[in-house]
Amino acid sequence: MPLLLRSLTVLAVTASALTVQPERPALAQAFAPPPATAPAATTAVPDLTSANRRAPVAGLPDWSKAGYRGGAALPTAATHPDPACHIAPARLASQYGVRADGTDATTGLQAAIDAIRTTCTPTASYSSLSSITLPAGKILVTRQLALDADYLLLKGAGMGQTVLSFRPDLNTRYDALTPDGGDWDEDGMVHGAGKGGWTWPGRGLLRVQTRDVHTKYAADYASAPANRKDLFEGSVNQHWAGGVPLRESSAIGTTQIKLALNADMTRFKVGGYLWVGAANSVKFYQQQTVTDTSRYLNQHMRQQVFQLTAVDTAGKNLTIDKPLEYDLPLNSTSDGSAAIGGTTYVSRVTPLKMVQGVGIEDLTLTQDMTGMPKLGGGTYNLNKADAKANYGNMAPEYSQHGIVLKWAANVWIRRVGTDMTGSHAVVTENAKNIQVQESSFDGSWNKGKGGNGYFRGSRVWDSLYAYNTSRNLRHFTFQWSASNNVAIGNDFDSDLNLHGGWERRNLFENNKVAVPFEHASKNCRANCGEEGGGGPDDSTWWPIWWAAGPKAAKWSGSSGPQNVVYNNELSKQTTQGGSYQSYYPDRQRLYQFGSSTTNAGAFQHLVRNGSTILDWAGNETADFTNSGVNASRTDTTGSLFLRGTGSGGDTTAPSVPGSLRTTGTTSNSVSLAWNPSTDNMGVTGYAIYRNGTEVATASGTAYTDAGLTPATGYSYTVKARDAAGNLSGASNAVTATTQPGSTTATLLSRGKPATASSIEGAGFEASRAVDGSTTTRWASVEGRDPEWITVDLGTTASITRIRLNWEAAYGKAYKIQTSANGTTWTDIFATTTGNGAIDDLTVSGSGRYVRLYGTARGTTYGYSLWEFEVFGTNGVR
Repeated sequence: MPLLLRSLTVLAVTASALTVQPERPALAQAFAPPPATAPAATTAVPDLTSANRRAPVAGLPDWSKAGYRGGAALPTAATHPDPACHIAPARLASQYGVRADGTDATTGLQAAIDAIRTTCTPTASYSSLSSITLPAGKILVTRQLALDADYLLLKGAGMGQTVLSFRPDLNTRYDALTPDGGDWDEDGMVHGAGKGGWTWPGRGLLRVQTRDVHTKYAADYASAPANRKDLFEGSVNQHWAGGVPLRESSAIGTTQIKLALNADMTRFKVGGYLWVGAANSVKFYQQQTVTDTSRYLNQHMRQQVFQLTAVDTAGKNLTIDKPLEYDLPLNSTSDGSAAIGGTTYVSRVTPLKMVQGVGIEDLTLTQDMTGMPKLGGGTYNLNKADAKANYGNMAPEYSQHGIVLKWAANVWIRRVGTDMTGSHAVVTENAKNIQVQESSFDGSWNKGKGGNGYFRGSRVWDSLYAYNTSRNLRHFTFQWSASNNVAIGNDFDSDLNLHGGWERRNLFENNKVAVPFEHASKNCRANCGEEGGGGPDDSTWWPIWWAAGPKAAKWSGSSGPQNVVYNNELSKQTTQGGSYQSYYPDRQRLYQFGSSTTNAGAFQHLVRNGSTILDWAGNETADFTNSGVNASRTDTTGSLFLRGTGSGGDTTAPSVPGSLRTTGTTSNSVSLAWNPSTDNMGVTGYAIYRNGTEVATASGTAYTDAGLTPATGYSYTVKARDAAGNLSGASNAVTATTQPGSTTATLLSRGKPATASSIEGAGFEASRAVDGSTTTRWASVEGRDPEWITVDLGTTASITRIRLNWEAAYGKAYKIQTSANGTTWTDIFATTTGNGAIDDLTVSGSGRYVRLYGTARGTTYGYSLWEFEVFGTNGVR
């Protein structure tokens, strides 16, 4: 069935027959409507890590690195070794005054976060998280909370058990509305050089974003009143404050960016994050078939966040970690276009201060709108029932969000609920490698004019939205240049919405979307309209929405190329109270929206009857095969993302792992090994349990449990997991006691002779890893295993601690070895589960020579260390 849609005859769906037009999609049998509300999805969640992901499929985008740390398992515990870095409910109450008793907990919660940021973040890492654990009950919050402490887990007692109840105070609600009073007026909320749009997408209950202020705005920030301070927070990342122009253009598919010759290269660090914005041009608008020049804007519609893999200080060049997905012109006229509005607009890059490694788990957010004062006088007492199927703004000054992720990376949201937020349940804005899973979002007080009430992925890249439920929201969106994201296994009653702004290369698969008849822009009681400022139309939303250039360009532009819809259960209720009809029912066909027929990676606007469509509304059931939708491919596996999803009904658990044993201990770690399990569909990994609680997962048959307490006994078991999520029985149990803590050790390696198996080039010598500087590094050649670096201590020493400060190119599997002569080596530490950042290892051994011996790289590059530090005492004890 090569055609996307089929001509159909009349199909009776209720007592009142529905006449099906010739261009309607092929309909399956009518079926009963779903319940109006539903809890979080109860579908078993398969292994979402790299161990269960498909290799990139030729001709399709590479989605294998989507989500937290590119496919790493989400943390199962916070293991920072300092007890002060774990704030439990009792300490929250006694030290910070945070209680679930109706008193305002805002000041105390922010103080606890700030204490973690200043005291614990400098020594925290992805493998050593700090934590704040909230008590059960309802906790009152009246101002936005800034979650800007890296490597922090904020955790409640469970979804529905810990509830953060948001009642925005007068400095948090918006005090500037549009002239008709229907929407937040971000341009009217000003102070000094700043305006409310700088806080876009707006305020929320929880905000993961830096509060650092650019020096350019320090005076404005100091003089700003309380309700304007946040205009300037995070301004270090604004491209108009910290952006750097180019000296040459870079083509799509390249990884080098050529900066202006006056660029300050000290601002760019290998491993750091880089925002890259391409200036709009007339030709770019014409590519989107936008001919109305009044809609052309000087902005950066095409943008993305990358990580830096190399900084060429002398040549003023940067190398990014993946190829550009769009042409990066020098400016808006360098492609031969005329200047838009008579002004030449430049492309820019900006080194970012990202908040990273933050987790939010096991809690519910709600915005309480009883007894809340109105901006113009009076009081709101809103009822949740009045918000159902109401796509207007009920309280525009209170359109604050649940969770805002802005300039954030490797952040996860798991088992989080929202019950009536002010606007979006979760919203991103310049975020990368986000993971939202097993969460449930229900309702918003504002779903109307200005674009409110979404589950929204805006300017988000390489992120994963998995096995969530949403009800009574306006849309689930990817928009504003979002790319390489995956939405899988979700259950929505709103559309999969490609909202505009050159979003591209996103994957929607294995989602269930059942859109009620009442889900329509026209169902609105006050303050109605859309994000771009237009009014509601008389259409009803279908399970897919695609942004047409002529409509969307006023504020963003058309949807971009190769947004893939595959193996979803999509349905639409076409009459009020009627049955639901299948939509895009061929579950094995790939529908690649915005894609050329001959090259799915190339853009083609949707066309009908030889003409560009002006709007998706009214065209939802047309057949766009070979007219902007490439439907030439099929896939029978059921998932383009995962090797196994569990959807095939596999209920057979793997065999029990055999012969669990300890292979070594240090003062803060226990190393384990076991015999592999077998499974009818294949084992995808192993769950490690410490004292009965799952603490980690491993893809192989060995694991080192680090961050433990010296001289303490621990018990372990292991279970195997398959692609369907089935768990084996527990292995035999083993116990192990960590070694006593060592005495104070001396740094022995600083400035000592060092050699390596290879170097990437001049400036990356082994000596750079022992020079005491975190701006110089050793780097091996790329793409090769094994590699090593050795330091000669000059005399035999007792080695008690190793500290590895990895650059982005880290070792996943490596050993620490000692030798008396530099020839014969003894292992004193080994791991196969390294994850980069800082590895602070307690070891026990002796020797004159100490070697890091890498056997498996964690990236496609080589091995690279900012510092290789060896601690101990001279002379063997």
